[in-house]
Amino acid sequence: MDPQMEAELLGMVRHVESLAGLRTVILTGGQPDVFIRHYDVAELHRRSQGMRERGMRFSSQRLVPAAPIHQLIETIAKSPLVYIAAINGSAMGGGFELALACDLRVVQDGDHELGLPEINLGLLPGAGGTQRLARLLGESRAMEFLLLGRVLRPAQMVELGLAQACVRDALAHAQALAQQIALRPARACAHIKTLVRGARDWPLERGEGLERTFFCDCMVDAAAQPLMHAVGSKQRSISQPPPTA
Repeated sequence: MDPQMEAELLGMVRHVESLAGLRTVILTGGQPDVFIRHYDVAELHRRSQGMRERGMRFSSQRLVPAAPIHQLIETIAKSPLVYIAAINGSAMGGGFELALACDLRVVQDGDHELGLPEINLGLLPGAGGTQRLARLLGESRAMEFLLLGRVLRPAQMVELGLAQACVRDALAHAQALAQQIALRPARACAHIKTLVRGARDWPLERGEGLERTFFCDCMVDAAAQPLMHAVGSKQRSISQPPPTA
């Protein structure tokens, strides 16, 4: 990952967000065995030298503005679309952070390195990695992983609950998952994403209030009417997925 890739990814996501009728987006690597290896360390070193030469200092009282990678991750988080990371190979640093920003993750089995080892450069994750890993793993385990720069293997991603599956073909599995999601009504999917992503940030009372409001909004959705009717009239079971169009 480098500045050009950041800009291109952001432009791509903004483009797909504008497409009508889209339900899911799959992000995967374009090369065998590589999702996104990590951010270009040589580029980071050049930037750091420039900042030191200018005598730049940083404080929590004056936050650094968001770069394209941060805008990209924020767009994914707020989108009504479901983003799936088909992690087809190594994903470290910024590449792993992009995968964590997605709603679902499928990892391809193999000899791949996955994680946030920035501490080995004297750095820390800079694109939401500390925040998302803590939310997904819990504070104690995230602290260990980040302080030691632990690197995971694909199967460990599933064991830790960071991925839905470890499979031979991550893209094919992600496509099948996307097709299943596309059978479900879009409004309900978008509301579920909003509620689950916000659950750790809101007071429980607000989350429950939004949940019952979104529940009622789904009840009046035209897409839900035939599905409720079919189950209510015992034409099919509630455990069965919606029929294909």
